[in-house]
Amino acid sequence: MKYIEWLNIWLENYIKPSVKVRTYERYSLVIDKHIAKALCEYEINALSALVLQNYITQLLQNGNCKTGRGLSANSVNAVISVIQGSLKTAHLLGLTKEYTADKLKRPKLKEKPVECFTLAEQKQIEQAVLNGKKDKLYGIILCLYSGLRIGELIALQWSDIDFAKGILTVSKSCHDGKDGLVIDEPKTATSRRVIPLPKQLLPILKAKKKNSRSSYFVSAKGSAVAVRSYQRSFELLLKKLKITHKGFHSLRHTFATRALECGMDVKTLSEILGHKNPTVTLNRYAHSLMEHKADMMNRLGKLL
Repeated sequence: MKYIEWLNIWLENYIKPSVKVRTYERYSLVIDKHIAKALCEYEINALSALVLQNYITQLLQNGNCKTGRGLSANSVNAVISVIQGSLKTAHLLGLTKEYTADKLKRPKLKEKPVECFTLAEQKQIEQAVLNGKKDKLYGIILCLYSGLRIGELIALQWSDIDFAKGILTVSKSCHDGKDGLVIDEPKTATSRRVIPLPKQLLPILKAKKKNSRSSYFVSAKGSAVAVRSYQRSFELLLKKLKITHKGFHSLRHTFATRALECGMDVKTLSEILGHKNPTVTLNRYAHSLMEHKADMMNRLGKLL
């Protein structure tokens, strides 16, 4: 059996029924864009550890179809995950003599630097939204004071906000699919969470709810908006304000940084952000924590 034949069987019968739509779409894209082109003619038993490692090396050197340059470590690791998962299942079913894909050497991931807005930039963004006429942009303010991911924001409905208790419940997320917006379960089990909202924010949200014609918190003409469309709206806002471009996720990083500056403990912040455990939060915001500690020590030094 050729490897490409097995990949299609594996994808439809073992992946599609057991994972989220987004994971299935991502695996399918990896196969179509990379693996199918390079390994389609190989018999499944001909994929030795050396053949696979040579392929991974080629991806790192010139695997980017658009630029001809190397693929990022993150993209290559996604390819490796598909190869390992598919060949492991094949081996368990007796379709291959041995399983050697576990010998593949993964490229090291580089931790992306955490980008956040300064306090002055944050206030500038907030004032632009509050003084503007686009209600859908109020999602930006909500992210600045809750740390929501963009998928969680777009999927958020007014029914997820309890104004009496002042809390927001994250129970779903979304992404742009081939046929439009796809509402799905949150990213991880810990992504299901309840977030207390600042009391100063509640009157603003209540006022917006009265004018809303949609069940979704973020909407345009009564309908939910696409993730990419909302990202673009954010990009245009930053351009208008002449603020250096940062991705939408920087709003989440900004929330976390401000929370640490205000003295929030790492465990509480981790739960609000929906991280797997406080260690993830600690590693991601170590620099912000160190700056906060230095500031506290400087304040202490003034007592001398």
